[in-house]
Amino acid sequence: MERRTFLRGAVAGASAAAFVGTLTQGAAYAAPAQNGPGPYGALGAADANGIQLPAGFTSRVVARSGQTVTGTSYAWHSAPDGGACFADGTGWIYVSNSEINPSGGASALRFNSSGSVTGGYRILSGTRQNCAGGATPWNTWLSCEEVSLGYVYETDPFGVNAAVRRDAMGRFKHEAAAADPVRRVVYLTEDESDGCFYRFVPTTWGNLSAGTLQVLKAGTATSGTFTWATVPDPDGSPTTTRSQVTGAKRFNGGEGCHYANDTVWFTTKGDNRVWQVNLAAGTYELAYDDSLVSPGTAPLTGVDNVTGSTFGDLYVAEDGGNMEICVITPDDVVAPFLRITGQSSSEITGPAFSPDGTRLYFSSQRGTSGSSSGGITYEVTGPFRR
Repeated sequence: MERRTFLRGAVAGASAAAFVGTLTQGAAYAAPAQNGPGPYGALGAADANGIQLPAGFTSRVVARSGQTVTGTSYAWHSAPDGGACFADGTGWIYVSNSEINPSGGASALRFNSSGSVTGGYRILSGTRQNCAGGATPWNTWLSCEEVSLGYVYETDPFGVNAAVRRDAMGRFKHEAAAADPVRRVVYLTEDESDGCFYRFVPTTWGNLSAGTLQVLKAGTATSGTFTWATVPDPDGSPTTTRSQVTGAKRFNGGEGCHYANDTVWFTTKGDNRVWQVNLAAGTYELAYDDSLVSPGTAPLTGVDNVTGSTFGDLYVAEDGGNMEICVITPDDVVAPFLRITGQSSSEITGPAFSPDGTRLYFSSQRGTSGSSSGGITYEVTGPFRR
């Protein structure tokens, strides 16, 4: 389904037309006083796993940090973070980063066609604080180091090929990656308070060993046009990549990133915003900004990882906030889809749909203990819009 522009800060049950038509550079809007249920209805009482879900949805725990995953001999990693799913015959694979430093890395869980876990294994080791990343069209997982002068590692979800460090993609505090098969580039976010938004243009599509790192240039407004400029020294030393191009647009703590239908969305945690870049039109704008919603009524706070469904909904995980995954629909609705209770010292990470769109995977990075060794990875099954 083709997504259209959704309203900045609109909340559940509200009509986009009631607020603003065409967005212009620096345009303001009025937001309703309160929000309501989203497309799946109100959240119910917490289930046995402490998760509140709409009617018709159920949850289960598939892995816990430090414990052997049922059906395997593999102990799940600490601090599970960014993740993605890959088709595997009649089953699928869910990969997950480990945001610890040192060690870090990434692991994978293999599922059969009925959803039972049949295997678990490491796909990346010996790296640092692997936070988010992104899948490629050629079925590899880009695992990003969220440290100063961090690298991107290309890994094999199937556990056959060794991981490869992709130096050409730049050294900076990497967060997420999103591949654009139309323009044959990979977009990259930077987790700095004055970070930038990048794209990597491979010399050969499907091979990330060489290419050009570019940064988005634009004014200081929250909407407008943009251009791309080449970063002279992707190595980032002695001058950081974000400081090499005059006019590079600054973003306050880049986090999750998702591409679909000529559009790339990404989140910034420092100002709790979701940005939308229209690649065909060459424009950018705010898609959500909680500071423009009536105080205390913002449905989405602590924006972090983001993924999308085949229907066109965005699912944004919260780092803190109410420990929710919120949905942003093509009809301009922003509302909680699920809430984890009793884990206020954690954050939600790694949302990703199974290939058929019927199961959503995600983690509570620190679980009930508030420690990186207490991570819990979940699956939610139900009537997702497809």
